This record gives sequence, C-alpha cells and structure tokens, in this order.
Amino acid sequence: MYKMEKLKQQVRNYQLNAGKTYMQYESDGYSQYQNYLYKRALYGLNALTKEELDTMCSKKKQRILNVYKRAQRVLNVFKQQVTNQYSNYIFQTLFPKSPWTEAMVAYSEVDEKYTNTLTFKDLNIGKSDIISIFMSEGILPKNFLSLQEAPVTLPRLKNEAKA
Repeated sequence: MYKMEKLKQQVRNYQLNAGKTYMQYESDGYSQYQNYLYKRALYGLNALTKEELDTMCSKKKQRILNVYKRAQRVLNVFKQQVTNQYSNYIFQTLFPKSPWTEAMVAYSEVDEKYTNTLTFKDLNIGKSDIISIFMSEGILPKNFLSLQEAPVTLPRLKNEAKA
C-alpha cells in the first residue's frame, strides 16, 4: 500500500514539473569577478571581448599585457619546477643508487629562456594552484579569495570612447 502511494506521488510530481528541465553546471567556487581577473591574467587581452577592447584606452591595454607577460614567465618557471620534480621522482624510483640520478636530482635550476610546452593537465596543475601562485607573485591581489565584485574604491584608468 505504501509503495503505491509513493508511486502516485512521484507520478503527480513528474506531471507537475513536466517540461521543466534544470541544468546544474559545475561551479569552481569563484565569483564572476574573480574569474574575470584570473582569465585576464592568464590569457591577457584574449580574455576580453571585442567591445571591451574597442572602448579601452591604450594604457590599460598595456597594463593588462604587462601582467599577462609576467604571469606567463611565472607559470613557465613553475611548470619547469613541477617537471623537474616528476623527473626526479622517476629517476629516484627506477635508478635509486645511480650516480647519474644523484647528479640529476642535485641540479634543480630552471631556465627562464626555455619554454615548457607541457599542459597544465599533463602536469596535474589545477586552477587553485595557479591562483595561489599568482597571489604569491603579486599578479593577483592578496585578497583575491575574498573578492566578490569589482571594488569601486580602486583607482582606475578611464575607458576612452573612440569615435
């Protein structure tokens, strides 16, 4: 008897909500403004829409470009460090007593002129890792995690309307 009542209730709920589909997207826990700042640092001017670029003054574009270049340098060094850690682990696991392995592990310098082409996915680097690196390097503000919307108190470069 109880199962029949439950089934009737499910049918009634289904009929009431028929045609109403809800999609729930995966959220990363960051606000829209935080994602905007993150993408602007990671992708530079490519993160902005054409309308934003058309109305933006050249000084602001240059500032975004400078932050982007600095972010790319920092990420390249970090990717090299992660690659070194992985390769050291492999050599220490496969050839633990080799003098060559000891020499490789002792050398941990990175070359800023070399561009590491491995992807973040290959190196198991997530968005939160990148954000913490950007915060520690001053690319993103120290209070980035508490930002919810654009503060109005910051000095801003004006967007000049191009005729």
